[in-house]
Amino acid sequence: MLAQSAQNKPLAAIYIRVSTEDQALHGFSLAGQEDALKNYCSALGYDLYKIYRDEGKSAKDIKHRPAMQELLSDAEHKKFSSIFIYKLDRFSRSLKDLILTIEKLKEWGIDFVSLQDRIETASASGKLMFHIISAFAEFERNIIGERTTFGMQRKSKEGGFVNKPPFGYKMVDKNLEFDSESAPQVHHIFEEYLSGNLSLNKLAKKHGFSVNGLKKVLSNRSYLGEVKFAGEANKGSHKALIERGLFEQVQFRLKNKK
Repeated sequence: MLAQSAQNKPLAAIYIRVSTEDQALHGFSLAGQEDALKNYCSALGYDLYKIYRDEGKSAKDIKHRPAMQELLSDAEHKKFSSIFIYKLDRFSRSLKDLILTIEKLKEWGIDFVSLQDRIETASASGKLMFHIISAFAEFERNIIGERTTFGMQRKSKEGGFVNKPPFGYKMVDKNLEFDSESAPQVHHIFEEYLSGNLSLNKLAKKHGFSVNGLKKVLSNRSYLGEVKFAGEANKGSHKALIERGLFEQVQFRLKNKK
């Protein structure tokens, strides 16, 4: 339900933030932002619900701004229908935080207006501008993702381990090393399974694994000193935990077990 005043006008919340650095370097003031936003709200036909102020707060982290947190809580409870800010960097300097927060506001049915940037989500043109910003943000995320994947592939080819350390190993200074407690257990599991004295189910219960978890241990080629990423296996820089002969015999039994 649309939040309205006694005069049946939509209600707007104003959020203003200024850090100590902003006031010193750029002359920003809470009073100046407040007056401009009050006039803008009135010009667009809104009545003011509340002004939320974060003074002396950085824009780096939304979570540590009390007024911002109160604003978002009230928005979720639909106490107003629109949020007015002076400039996008008053709201957040993190593009990721900005996009995610505005998308959440859209889910709640709350419009978003930035005075200086001429951005708002109430009109068709405003929504288009926001979608353009969102598209650039998604493009940036994809580029970062591609760079991360490329870096992981390169590290894998060079023998570095890029996933969570498998059972029996631990990560020490970014290198995979034997875990003194669990490494002997891994070797024992392979030998016990190959002996055929225990079923997979009983062996899994004995060592605290699910059956599927135990199968993953028994088929993990990391124990041969290999690293695998995106389906490609390479020789790792870590030491093998299981001898190749023992490993291959276990694989044969896994595949041919009736």
